[in-house]
Amino acid sequence: MATTTTPPVLGPRALGRATLARQLLLRRTPRSELSVKGAVEHLVGLQAQNVTPPYHALAARLADFDPGELSALMASRDVARLVTLRSTLHTHSADDCLALRPLLQPGAPDRELRAFRSGLTGVDLDRLRVRARELVEAEPRTMKQLREELGAAWPHADPFALSVAARCVLPLVQITPRGLWGRSGQVALTTAEHWFGRPAGPAAAPEDLLRRYLAAFGPASVKDLQTWSGLTRTREVFERLRPELAVFQDERGVELFDLPDAPRPPEDTPAPPRLLPEYDNLLLSHADRSRVVADHRHRALTWRGNQSFPTLLVDGLLAGVWRLTGTGARAILTVSPFGPLSRAVREEVAAEAELTLTRLSAAASYDIRFGPLPE
Repeated sequence: MATTTTPPVLGPRALGRATLARQLLLRRTPRSELSVKGAVEHLVGLQAQNVTPPYHALAARLADFDPGELSALMASRDVARLVTLRSTLHTHSADDCLALRPLLQPGAPDRELRAFRSGLTGVDLDRLRVRARELVEAEPRTMKQLREELGAAWPHADPFALSVAARCVLPLVQITPRGLWGRSGQVALTTAEHWFGRPAGPAAAPEDLLRRYLAAFGPASVKDLQTWSGLTRTREVFERLRPELAVFQDERGVELFDLPDAPRPPEDTPAPPRLLPEYDNLLLSHADRSRVVADHRHRALTWRGNQSFPTLLVDGLLAGVWRLTGTGARAILTVSPFGPLSRAVREEVAAEAELTLTRLSAAASYDIRFGPLPE
């Protein structure tokens, strides 16, 4: 009679250390081991609702990171900003922009589009796709310009819904100078194919997406992948790959999958403090976030109104928020922990803050402070 082997159990701390290792947050990776573009691809993109988070994310992960390197990759069109995972703007390599967007289309842009159906009555989406492509490939357009141009063709539709629909049905890249380090520019859009000078696709295979997700975020459950990607009905992908995957379970018995040779450090492995940007994927890419958010009350403290704050990790867990203020001549980095920190930990956090400032601030001088949570 065949026997059933119970998968090994991984508690939140073990899962946290494994994920931190994949996320390059247990130690900063030397440039001799991983390039900036390689890091962007390994992490399967960087959250980029705002301009600075991708730079902050890499400063926390790469040794001797120079923001000018990522900026140069954007200027040379080796990486770009595009709506992909969860219908959210991410910085991806050119290859990933062209291959991931077609695979993720039903899990993000198509779902967002359905939320705007009431404003699109009578709009032929195929015709809208053709017209929007003509517009943005003739000349990059702002969302306001798209609203005006598309509104002329569909005067009875909601103008905002029309511009959102264009972004959903087409892979639209935010062109530079938007996104460059130390530069400013309004959001102007063209198609990924036009920006990179080559056709999209072929679409990434679901199996390859799962392997890449596990390499960057594993071990993980079926629901974890769906939370990260926005895709549904992914159980069959896990089942197809089951023979090549390691299988575990969490303390509640939820089945977890992983790449057999991926790092799973001991749970007592030191995890130094890290300052992460707002919207960092570490905190957004699992259905169960207990591996990095031990107290779920803390999640609400990272938001005030519609604003999300950069976050502090201590011992691998969400432990506070931080903000960078000041004039061009003097920068002030204020850390707001959720609870008391020991003197030793405060010194480690201050050292991490100083390192962050030296890499990401051009100010001639700076202050590092500990203060209350933002109002």
